[in-house]
Amino acid sequence: MKRLLVLSVCLLFLAACGGGQVRRISEPTASIQQLTVAEDGDWSVVLRLQNYSSIPMRFDGLRLDLAIGDTAAGTLEAAPALQIGGESVDITTLALVPSAQARLLIADALASGRGVSYVLEGTITAAPADRGGAREYRIRRPGSLGPAPGLPGVLR
Repeated sequence: MKRLLVLSVCLLFLAACGGGQVRRISEPTASIQQLTVAEDGDWSVVLRLQNYSSIPMRFDGLRLDLAIGDTAAGTLEAAPALQIGGESVDITTLALVPSAQARLLIADALASGRGVSYVLEGTITAAPADRGGAREYRIRRPGSLGPAPGLPGVLR
C-alpha cells in the first residue's frame, strides 16, 4: 500500500512538471488595415502589427517602405512601443505624405471604385516583452486594398 502511495505521489509530481509554456519566437509582420485620404491629399495609415510568437513581444520600432502598385509612396517610420501578446495583433496609426504619383494612383482608384495592390518592405524591431535583446526583422509583405463602401476616401 505504501509503494502505491509513493508511486502515486511521484506521478503527480511528474505531471505537474510538464505544463510549462513553450517559448517560440517567430518573425513578426505588418499589413495595412486601412488607408484614409485626408482633404489635403495626405494619408492616415492604420498599420496592423502581428506577433506570431508564443510569448508577448515588445515592438520598439518600424521602418517600412510603402509601394502602391509599382510606385514608391513613401516610408512609414515609427517607434510604437507596443507590447503585443503571444499570437495576437495590435494596430498603430501613422501619417504619411505620399509621393505625387502614389497620391494620383489612390485618387484614381477611389474615383473608379477599384482596388490597388501594395507592398510593405523594411524592418520591424521587436524583443520578448520580459527581457531586452531587441532585434530587427526584415519583412516584405504584399497586400491589396479596396474602397470601403459608404466611407469616402477610405481603402481597406
